[in-house]
Amino acid sequence: MSDDIHEVYAVCYGTHGRKRSENYIFGDPHDEMTSIAYYVWVIKGPHGTFVCDTGFDEVAAKERARKITHPVGEGLKVLGVQPDKVDYVIATHLHWDHAGNYDLFPNARYHIQDVEMAYATGRCMCHQTLRIPFSENDVLAMVRKVFAYRVEFHDGVEELAPGITVHKVGGHSKGLQCVRVKTRRGMVVIASDSCHLYSHIDEGRLFPITYSVGDTLEGYKTLKKLASSRHHIVPGHDPEVVKIYPAAKPGLENWIVRLDVEPKV
Repeated sequence: MSDDIHEVYAVCYGTHGRKRSENYIFGDPHDEMTSIAYYVWVIKGPHGTFVCDTGFDEVAAKERARKITHPVGEGLKVLGVQPDKVDYVIATHLHWDHAGNYDLFPNARYHIQDVEMAYATGRCMCHQTLRIPFSENDVLAMVRKVFAYRVEFHDGVEELAPGITVHKVGGHSKGLQCVRVKTRRGMVVIASDSCHLYSHIDEGRLFPITYSVGDTLEGYKTLKKLASSRHHIVPGHDPEVVKIYPAAKPGLENWIVRLDVEPKV
């Protein structure tokens, strides 16, 4: 393997049924029930294993009425990743469904944008509406990691290793970042919540929880520039991801899929 070529996996650990109209600002004319999926992502390569986001645990699932199908740690172990051996965690943002399980990676260093940490601990959290997607415990856990010298801050674009870069996008959360990974099929972009669903980027629509509408829409342009093609962009919550990408190995269908190979579209 070249020293900048990586394998990328999406690990689906939970689901949530909701009306389609709940996925878009201004709603949707089709009000049928649909679902969103919850993922963490794993990047494997010659420079180690990077876990992108940490998901949420059973306590948070009950608090927010979500369903965990496979605990995050279980999915990682199936990929041969022992959480206590993980050295690098990329925190795309600090919303509750991306920043939980904070004790699962006791030896990892976390990579986060300056702006996101300031946002989650600053004056904006005095407003209940902006605070909704954050968990106090998750944010406090990240603060403790800062004081334990386990956090590396980034401001904009930065290379974490050859072939892996983070890019501040903002929009959905003020300091949201996406991750660009060089793979054997080209540049794959883990969009996380800079694009929740394929329909958001394809139709120029927005998820209702949004710090900045303008930054979100501009972020779609950024994703398209960073990715080798539209089919190299991986949205953060679309259940189609585990349907169109092949399983990491037999028996893992609809659970763990490979993103560094061509989708079935």
